[in-house]
Amino acid sequence: MRTLNSRASFARRNGTSAATPDGGMPHATAAPPHPLTMLEGRVRKILRIVESGTTFTTRDLALEIHLSPSYLQRLFKHQTGVCMGEWLNEQRLQRAAHLLASSHMSVKEIAHTIGYEHASSFIRAFERRFTQAPARYRKQSEYAKC
Repeated sequence: MRTLNSRASFARRNGTSAATPDGGMPHATAAPPHPLTMLEGRVRKILRIVESGTTFTTRDLALEIHLSPSYLQRLFKHQTGVCMGEWLNEQRLQRAAHLLASSHMSVKEIAHTIGYEHASSFIRAFERRFTQAPARYRKQSEYAKC
């Protein structure tokens, strides 16, 4: 099953647009440009694992499907047209944005939950992706709910 983020990225990569349920701009998610059914079984398994919300590294995923990390990255890129590392990072940051908007977890807790060892690294990555700090993103999300 493809997620909204996957559809938004698909649309972005193919020159079309896709709106989010709240009417906002689609989140730029590096996702496969091919229908899920056309992907090889190992790549589909990776998509399911990562989209389940479990935090994995490329090495963890490679071990899970019995491939070397470098071969897995080549396979993923060949099948989807997207660099696996970028896609994994985008998935983590999208999950963080969701947690910021829908939970009372601290920024540090969210950083650790999505796989960052240091909150400062998470904050820098989040700011690069969303052009605002996590705390400001949370505050904007709260205002949007009103």
